Amino acid sequence: MQFVEVAVQNVRGFTPAGRFALKAGYLVLKPPSAEASPFAGVLLALLYADGRGQDASFIAPGAKSGKAALTFVGIDGATYRVLRELGGSGTLHRLNKTTQQPELVSSDASEMNQFLRGQVGLPPRTSFEQLYCLQPGQLPSRRPRKAAAKAVDPKTSGKFPSLANASSVAAAEDIPAAEAKVRALEAELVSAREVDQLQFKVDGLSSQIFDADQRLKGTEGLKVAIHEAENAWRAAPTPQTLGLPQDILNRVQRYPKALARRDEALNRLGADRDADAAEVPDSVEPLTQDRMFWLGIGVGVLFLGLSLGLGLGVHRAFRYLALLDIPAFGFAAFLALRYVDELQRASRKDSKEGRFDAREKKIHEEFEAEAAPVRMAQKALGVESLDEIPTALERKELLAARVVELKDQLAGVEADPEFVAASTQRQALKEQMDALNAELTRKGSYVRDMREVERELGRVKESITLAKAPPAPVTQADGSPAPVEPLEDPSPAVLSQAADIFTTDVLSVQGMLKERCVQYLTALTDRRYQGVEWDKEGRAFALASGRRVPVGELPPKDLDLYYLALRMTVVEKGSARVKRPFVLEDVFAGMEEVKLPLIARMLKHLGTLTQVVHVTSHPGFAQMSDGTVNV
Repeated sequence: MQFVEVAVQNVRGFTPAGRFALKAGYLVLKPPSAEASPFAGVLLALLYADGRGQDASFIAPGAKSGKAALTFVGIDGATYRVLRELGGSGTLHRLNKTTQQPELVSSDASEMNQFLRGQVGLPPRTSFEQLYCLQPGQLPSRRPRKAAAKAVDPKTSGKFPSLANASSVAAAEDIPAAEAKVRALEAELVSAREVDQLQFKVDGLSSQIFDADQRLKGTEGLKVAIHEAENAWRAAPTPQTLGLPQDILNRVQRYPKALARRDEALNRLGADRDADAAEVPDSVEPLTQDRMFWLGIGVGVLFLGLSLGLGLGVHRAFRYLALLDIPAFGFAAFLALRYVDELQRASRKDSKEGRFDAREKKIHEEFEAEAAPVRMAQKALGVESLDEIPTALERKELLAARVVELKDQLAGVEADPEFVAASTQRQALKEQMDALNAELTRKGSYVRDMREVERELGRVKESITLAKAPPAPVTQADGSPAPVEPLEDPSPAVLSQAADIFTTDVLSVQGMLKERCVQYLTALTDRRYQGVEWDKEGRAFALASGRRVPVGELPPKDLDLYYLALRMTVVEKGSARVKRPFVLEDVFAGMEEVKLPLIARMLKHLGTLTQVVHVTSHPGFAQMSDGTVNV
């Protein structure tokens, strides 16, 4: 779990309005004034709201209302935002990772608490407050001592308690100096009251400016949507940007018909080619291989020789045998003529085949001229089917219509009377606030809070009263001094809460924490204490110089250091299981300055294990931190 951002408006101890990012590690929050920011209290009011309006106590003095919001990441990895009107209702939202928009989880206080416990991983309020929040009032030295026997003044027994018993203010040692301080404080109170009135006006103007900004920011979502829609419109493909013909959509529509025409033409061409091939043989046998041709020639030559030989030597009648040469040679001539005819037909077939190839090539070229742009469009758009091409190319027109629609909505919002009034009033309010801030600057760079001055003035006046009428010493009924009771041992409560967090028993928790707690304690106390022991009820005993001392009897400063060591040990061991932020307010005021660098290093070490948020104006902690935030 990690806090991401806190936003406030008119919250005591913070600037009038602001949003502050909280990063991981050891982070220091610097309050705007000497008054410590009640960051832990605001967190408890946001995360553990009871719906009874007690968080109204965090509203800044003089402000009519206040708001606070916390954005954080739960142990489930989701981002949540709690927004609360101090003293009023609140809401819990979860960020949708897909749309990056907040979604309402609940506006009911009990439902929010159950959801934060079950889904987000928050521990019970008592555990979070006593283990993960360290506030000044939690230090043992600042808690009331155990109930002691009532000390009485023998002179005032049975009467009202003396002023010394009712007040912790010491009597003034120098009455004239104290009276002079009263006069100075009264003058300072007048100035502080003027500053407080000015600050009240500034806070009021800040609230009005915040409300105006909220109304003006209502258009930011539309402007972002318009910007995104325009970018998408510019990036949408068109025939021109893709280098396609302007009539590509018509070509896509004609593509099925062109494909059918091509197939039909190829089928006809194939039929004609098959018919022609059936009429003409594929090859012509050479005439020299025709036996009938040679037979006709041979018969003709035979009869020619017989007619010449017999006709001359035997009888002239045999000369008529030469007439038989005519049919023999005629038959051979017929075969020769048929051979020539077949050669001519074969030649015509080759020429027809060339024409068929030319026709086929023309058919493919005509189809490619029609289909090539379609294929190029399909490749450029990255679609698998031709039916997706029109949808992809028509997207630009749809996006253009969306841009127009969003701009109409923006114009309608900006024309709203409340928006116009907020726009015109904001500048005037800003000028008024700048003038008041300038007047505040003239009053002084630093003026204490009026209530702080009033408290100090009351203490000084009381000290003067005590000095002028010193009270009787406090004694018991027998006249002996009243005994000082030991401070309360904080260990049982801390160990019990740690056992709940670790889901184990107190004795097991003691074994888990002992070694590390001793390391922290010995470092913080310069080895004045060498060990820590706990009994079965969780009561602690410090080991020093061979003695076993109950921690309640330790000096208050040492008891505070033991409590700090125990708390840091619980946070360190708990972070190994579930990471939860460790929040500290200004609890180290009054501690020895030489201890503060060591404490800062310890907190920085804890910052490597979980988020540590420390509210302090001390410059030493800011120098050691991983980052600072002016709240």
